[in-house]
Amino acid sequence: MLEPKIPLCAITDEFSPALAEAIPVFQEIGIAAAELRTIDGKNLLDMSQDDWSAAKDLLDRAGLRVVSIASPVLKCVLPDAPALDERFQHDAFASKHTFEDQPRLAERALEAANFFGAKIVRVFSYWRTVEPERCFDRAAKALESLAALGAREGVTIGLENEHACNIATAVETARVLEAVRHPNLGMIWDPANAMVAGETPFPEGYSRLPKNRIVHVHAKDCHMENGRPVWGPLGTRQVRWKEQIQTLLENRYAGFISLETHWRDAQGALESSRICGWNLRGLAAA
Repeated sequence: MLEPKIPLCAITDEFSPALAEAIPVFQEIGIAAAELRTIDGKNLLDMSQDDWSAAKDLLDRAGLRVVSIASPVLKCVLPDAPALDERFQHDAFASKHTFEDQPRLAERALEAANFFGAKIVRVFSYWRTVEPERCFDRAAKALESLAALGAREGVTIGLENEHACNIATAVETARVLEAVRHPNLGMIWDPANAMVAGETPFPEGYSRLPKNRIVHVHAKDCHMENGRPVWGPLGTRQVRWKEQIQTLLENRYAGFISLETHWRDAQGALESSRICGWNLRGLAAA
């Protein structure tokens, strides 16, 4: 069996809420690392130290390193901003924190990164408004502050282009990375999110990105119907994953590709993620 040319990672709760159920499928596919978001239906940042210790024990025994903490930081309403863009669903993944909670959440996310040995903490750019450009300066200022916190802890802050947030496309991401040149701020490139936001992610979107600022890549696949995403097995929809992965290799991308399945077939999350995991392995090994 060919080995992936880019190492594979996955968000554990896309397979199962229970780590003990997800881990064997990771091992079956050859996924080398984990990204943590929720465990047993609870957001990682709301879990106790004992819960963290139990999770780390399972991961350590399986030989799975933790690459990224998929935090909900800045996935909240920005006060005194334009109205929210109601086209997009707000997936908070068991997190219902407000703007006032963000400093505490950021510190907790950095604690989690140190505890699990992760070098990336994922963040966002506030829920998308009908005028995202009016939120740009405040989002950039928040990201600058988070990058400074990351530098203090030796962690990279990874801004994900999220279609439901103010920085959704490659064009918007490139602009904010130009504005915030802090070495501890990078980006988590999610081509499918860019597609949902109305951009052609590859090659057009990807071509706009500063390649040296991409620290992590999320993989899921969809096509659009009536302005909404229809998720499907990775590599079978409209995100051009074969070409995207080949170009990442040509650009000497040094991070992981992390599966974020989203699609669910009739057999449920575990089987859907198993299918997508094997598809991703094949694409990354070709």
